[in-house]
Amino acid sequence: MRIGFSTSVIQRGKTGIAQYIFALLRAFDQVAGDREFVLYTLEEDRAHFAGLSERFRIEPVAEQFRPAIKNIRWHQSVLPRLAREHRLDLLHVPSYRRLIWSAPCPRVATIHDLAPFRVAGKYDLARMFYGRVVVKHLARRQDAIIAVSRNTARDLETFFGLSGERVRVVLNGLDHARFYPRRAEETRAARARFGLDKPFVLYVARLEHPGKNHVRLIEAFEEFKRDTGSDWQLALGGSDWHGAEAIHRRIAQSPCAKDIRALGFVADEHLPALYSAASLFVYPSLYEGFGMPPVEAMACACPVISSDRGSLGEVVGEAARIVDPEKSGTIADALAEFYRNATEREKWVQRGLKRAAELSWKNAARETLEVYAQTLGQTTAARVGLPVDAGAPG
Repeated sequence: MRIGFSTSVIQRGKTGIAQYIFALLRAFDQVAGDREFVLYTLEEDRAHFAGLSERFRIEPVAEQFRPAIKNIRWHQSVLPRLAREHRLDLLHVPSYRRLIWSAPCPRVATIHDLAPFRVAGKYDLARMFYGRVVVKHLARRQDAIIAVSRNTARDLETFFGLSGERVRVVLNGLDHARFYPRRAEETRAARARFGLDKPFVLYVARLEHPGKNHVRLIEAFEEFKRDTGSDWQLALGGSDWHGAEAIHRRIAQSPCAKDIRALGFVADEHLPALYSAASLFVYPSLYEGFGMPPVEAMACACPVISSDRGSLGEVVGEAARIVDPEKSGTIADALAEFYRNATEREKWVQRGLKRAAELSWKNAARETLEVYAQTLGQTTAARVGLPVDAGAPG
């Protein structure tokens, strides 16, 4: 089987979807048998895929197609032609932002969330229209859709009317070779690298306002500092995104500004040690289709405070202290509780380690390959007029 895979939504490796793509491809390299992959990759992103085996062939996409509108046009007009020329058996587009209308082979899409329906003002008007209206029609054209959580699958049914065999839930995994508790010398180096000279609370998410809820977290941190007199710091790891200026402005206005660090994008090689160095990890997002950072922190033995919005309750289960993300006081109370009670922190560390152990990218890769096989079997059967079950592989 020759599978085409679009990678142009990785935003130079600095997004959650990028981490999904990198991890899934690495896992494919271990479990994909004799399957071949053709990766359609923007020229300046090729280095991100350098470590993959010969089963992955990179087809470069000119940098002129990096801007969003040009990239959408490339997916609709050029990619279908390439799929025919490269004799693809199946094409996987791992983001709703680039779903294609038609192709000469079966199409599989990954939809991580339907946030435009759940978070007011998450994007500008054009992106909200695309996510709410255009994607709805494109999604209905796909042969199969992978939802990364049961919550996303429910949203696909609610907002797009899609359910049944066309929607398959494949939970994201966790790279246990990367995310594990790091040694003291590594955590000391992480503190020094990011200028964190006191115990700190960590939040890793792109600086996006209002969706990632940084402003309420800053308010909660201020309340926590007033109530406890703590010298703890707040570290915000993530690239600037839509609305980041509101977050930077709020930091500058904060009476605790000297204890709030905007770290910028945290490179993959530094992230596990930073999780391990943190006293707490907090994730007050207003909506997530999955939410990888909380379970990554858990795997690094960092206790987690989390929202349960979107899929987060499903993902963190009973392994995180749940707070209402729209009430800064509840976040502040949880911070104070963990600050005052080391025994409580350790309880959540152990719960988190157990939960993180349940997630595996190898399992996610195997289940994704099953989706490919089932989709190819079903579409082949339909084209020759067989009942779907008869054409599906056993």
